[in-house]
Amino acid sequence: VAQGPPAGDPVQVLRTAADALVEAGSSQTRTSLEMATGGTRVTIRGEGVYDYRKRLGRLEVRLPQDPAGAAGHRPITELLAPGALYMKNRGAGVPADKWVRVDTATLSDGNLVTGGATDPFAAAEVLRGTNSAAFVGRTEVAGARVRHYRGTADLEAASQAASEVNRGPLGAAAKGFATARVPFDVYLDDEGRIRKIRHRFSFVNGERQEPVAVASTTLLYDFGAPADVRLPEDEDIYAGRIAQE
Repeated sequence: VAQGPPAGDPVQVLRTAADALVEAGSSQTRTSLEMATGGTRVTIRGEGVYDYRKRLGRLEVRLPQDPAGAAGHRPITELLAPGALYMKNRGAGVPADKWVRVDTATLSDGNLVTGGATDPFAAAEVLRGTNSAAFVGRTEVAGARVRHYRGTADLEAASQAASEVNRGPLGAAAKGFATARVPFDVYLDDEGRIRKIRHRFSFVNGERQEPVAVASTTLLYDFGAPADVRLPEDEDIYAGRIAQE
């Protein structure tokens, strides 16, 4: 019996999975973003904490090495906040002690991939648009017993059902990606909390007008961990132009 499928319709279970994170309060997180560009597979990794009640997070994001093997950039510190992404060590002429602020509602991907990491709560709220899902089986993630589900979500439906802070960004992603359909694999623990979620997004390369596949993986652990995230003061935000990289 313990190995049988859990009770409840998988679609309904996943549509409310984000609520369990809010109840948990906070967690540590590890992220990875994989994409193939120019024949090379690139992986960007992040690590940090997230507060699901305040919708605030802090990540240290590491860019990949260059083809010669040298580190291409110092880690970027990212602060995730309602409607905004703050980045430090952004480069491209930004002073070392300044932050860059980006309005996530203006991003065509809703900041699901732009920052090199997917906002953990936005990743969870994509599941509010689940339109098909199936229980795959029971397994373990980082030592935790979990239930594995596989399905697809619609970003437009997710934006309509999401919390107010993610409604705009997910709506922008629904219009900006090559398709609003998002295949996913997600692993829930016995308390219904997401332990791991993997999305597969598709966006159009602006130069070649070819779809680019991006796989975003978010791992959540150590629920209840302290998540003291302080946003920068206005005078610490860079107001100049940022060169494209």
